Amino acid sequence: MEANEKNMTTKNVNAEAVVVERTLDAPVARVWKALTDVDQMREWYFDLKEFRPEVGFEFGFVVEHEGNTYDHRCKITEVIPQKKIAYTWRYEGHEGNSLVTIELAPDGDKTRLKLTHTGLDTFPRTKAFARENFEEGWTQSIGSELKEFVERDSPTDVK
Repeated sequence: MEANEKNMTTKNVNAEAVVVERTLDAPVARVWKALTDVDQMREWYFDLKEFRPEVGFEFGFVVEHEGNTYDHRCKITEVIPQKKIAYTWRYEGHEGNSLVTIELAPDGDKTRLKLTHTGLDTFPRTKAFARENFEEGWTQSIGSELKEFVERDSPTDVK
């Protein structure tokens, strides 16, 4: 790997997808509801005005970060109930358009979730749109907030 290190500086790390995988201690139906029910989404995700898991549905939210405002605009491109949801992810006033795909698979009474965010290389090459920000954001969102939300109300087996 060291031999290629020099070439790495010219490579756009944002060309690599951000992938976050987690096993959640909750059934698929519970996780799907958390991902698609607007009232539940407001509790762990963002303060959405509206959300419907339908292809073509558009939603948005605004995030304030370090004195800047980011107006997120998303459009659902694919829905397979309790298996997969995908939506475009872009920012009003900035170039670029990316795609977020969330896939679910049952694992006994748990759920394996895989989130993939591609197209980050289409965004402006600035610190605000750095790949690690998306990695941190999704890790926090899926690995902490969603995980805690769906596991909180799930009955756990007494061993």
